[in-house]
Amino acid sequence: MTFDSSPRDAARKAPARSLRHAMAALAALGIAALLATGPAGAEETAQKFPSHAVRLVVPYPPGGSVDPVARLMSQKLTELWGQQVVVDNRPGASTIIGTDVVAKAPADGYTLLLTASTHVSNALLFHNLPYDSFKDFAPITPVYKADFVLVETPSVPANTLQEFIAYAKANPGKISYASAGAGNANHMAAELFSRMAGVKMLHVPYKGGGPLINDMLSGQVQLYFAVPVSVQQLIQTGKLKALATTSEARLPLIPNVPTFAEAGLPGFGMRSWIGLLAPARTPKPIIDKINADMARVLAMPDVRQRMESQGTIPFSMDPPHFAAMMKEDLGTFDQIIKAADIKIEQ
Repeated sequence: MTFDSSPRDAARKAPARSLRHAMAALAALGIAALLATGPAGAEETAQKFPSHAVRLVVPYPPGGSVDPVARLMSQKLTELWGQQVVVDNRPGASTIIGTDVVAKAPADGYTLLLTASTHVSNALLFHNLPYDSFKDFAPITPVYKADFVLVETPSVPANTLQEFIAYAKANPGKISYASAGAGNANHMAAELFSRMAGVKMLHVPYKGGGPLINDMLSGQVQLYFAVPVSVQQLIQTGKLKALATTSEARLPLIPNVPTFAEAGLPGFGMRSWIGLLAPARTPKPIIDKINADMARVLAMPDVRQRMESQGTIPFSMDPPHFAAMMKEDLGTFDQIIKAADIKIEQ
């Protein structure tokens, strides 16, 4: 059984309904006003950015190859902005842990991600990522690119690239190569090299550079596509032999090492990069401001000298071109992963 409300109840409810309708109307007007003045408001917000500390998430451990660059960028941006830029190392799970932190952070420019080209390859190798590597991020700018040098242990009886290729073909499956992790750029470089040179090698992934180099020196793995600065001293002291670099010209850091083209494998090339991303939907004026300020930092003579001394090449580009570069890498990595049938157990 149902009962009709009394006239007194109806009279009591009417003002409440009217108030709710009025508030809804005012909210709609407010939203419309915000939409109408959104770009101007966003520009004003960008001009004031940053008004407090910025967190720079690095999905790698302290002391790794990315960490010194993160510290340098945080120092220079802190000086430029007058607000503290704090490095927050969140390593683990092939950069997924730290990357997920940024994907779920507020899209206001105060949480940024400094990551590597692994960000792109992860989109192909992991099918249950807690984020979308492209849709959930706004590219800001690359920070640097780095070529690789192919090094081998002295126990391998080859002193040139062509001698190594001949030796590997005569001993299929007996050569093992190290990487800094499945899907890492040096893993991709080794697989591309295997295809182009026509050799078969065993992949041994590592979680860190220290154990990797130790096993190289002991001869447990024979080959590695290394960042030049990490093996420069080992090359100079003869503890590792350098066969070729992926650079277009010889690197000042190791001028006696030929390029792949000079060593007899033209057309081979692979680089890693480090870049800056923000959560998707971060206002464009803020993205553009960070991009412009990063370009200023990367053009500073002391920054360039410090990065180049480590064998990296600082460079920046606008967000659309950076996004296009990432998409191009996605296509390249996809071909390598499919051809080599690279899989990661999840």
